[in-house]
Amino acid sequence: MSDRLASDAAEVTSHRARLARSGGTRLPCLRIPEEADLSAGDEIRLVLDGDQRHATVTSDSKGLLVRGAYDDRKRMREAGTAGGDAENRLVEWAREHDREPGDAVELDEVDPGYLYGLCVPGERAVYTVTKRPDKGLQDIANSLYDS
Repeated sequence: MSDRLASDAAEVTSHRARLARSGGTRLPCLRIPEEADLSAGDEIRLVLDGDQRHATVTSDSKGLLVRGAYDDRKRMREAGTAGGDAENRLVEWAREHDREPGDAVELDEVDPGYLYGLCVPGERAVYTVTKRPDKGLQDIANSLYDS
């Protein structure tokens, strides 16, 4: 069973974040504010225009960031490899909303450490809150992927 929460609900914590450049590329990435309860290596769900995407939190000399959001975990992991050609939905979202590196965005913490949403400041979003995957089943899936 899933619930729906609006970005302005008391259960949702909103953080002001910024888009930045991803390394030497011109592609936008999401700079994670220090207040967000995240660490490098975390795999999160990032909601973009109502669609849950998969993202990995990484870090650089300036702090935490998300370089891309993908349709599923397999594409997310493949994106970090030389042959990865998965569509980066974060880049698509930024283009569709006329957001460029340096622009502010709202990072909504729906389920800390698991589910986050991204929206343009001043806009309201509604998130479908799904149950986290069972930890034991997730560990089995990870072991199968890694082998």
